[in-house]
Amino acid sequence: MSETQSREGRPSPEADDRGSPAPITLMLSSRLMVLANLLKRGAILRYKRLAGLSSVEFGLVASLGRRPPMSVARLAEAVGQDKGQISRALAGLVSRKLIAKSENPRDCREVLVSLTQAGLAAHDAIVEGAQQRNRLLLEQLSDDELETLLAQIERLTATAEAMLEAEKAPR
Repeated sequence: MSETQSREGRPSPEADDRGSPAPITLMLSSRLMVLANLLKRGAILRYKRLAGLSSVEFGLVASLGRRPPMSVARLAEAVGQDKGQISRALAGLVSRKLIAKSENPRDCREVLVSLTQAGLAAHDAIVEGAQQRNRLLLEQLSDDELETLLAQIERLTATAEAMLEAEKAPR
């Protein structure tokens, strides 16, 4: 299969009428997004199989981890999602007895959430699955290659953060 053909042999959406890839698909950011999306889709399927969790649910379970209880607002901030979406997912996790809710003893208006024993087992399955996926992904790299890759990712991340801040600045 060529870079510009789909699995069915048809030109892929990123190819133009001549079969050439669209210039944007050759850019580093596009290639990284493709990689990230493939990894995310694989993770979603794995965690659904291992623990019966949706992508939002496994993000919540992973974020709660083995930490002390946290507020719904703090959890929403940690996963970078809307409190409403988080609340709906939490309701499902509570009904499946993976998460327990309690009142904050310091502020009775605030609800704290934490993993139950079943939630901790799901968390551990997620961590184990993530470690396996990480090993599979990186086993093709030597120690030197991995060190270089991680250093480059750090540099690119710092540059991307600066670019984001520049876009936020008033013009």
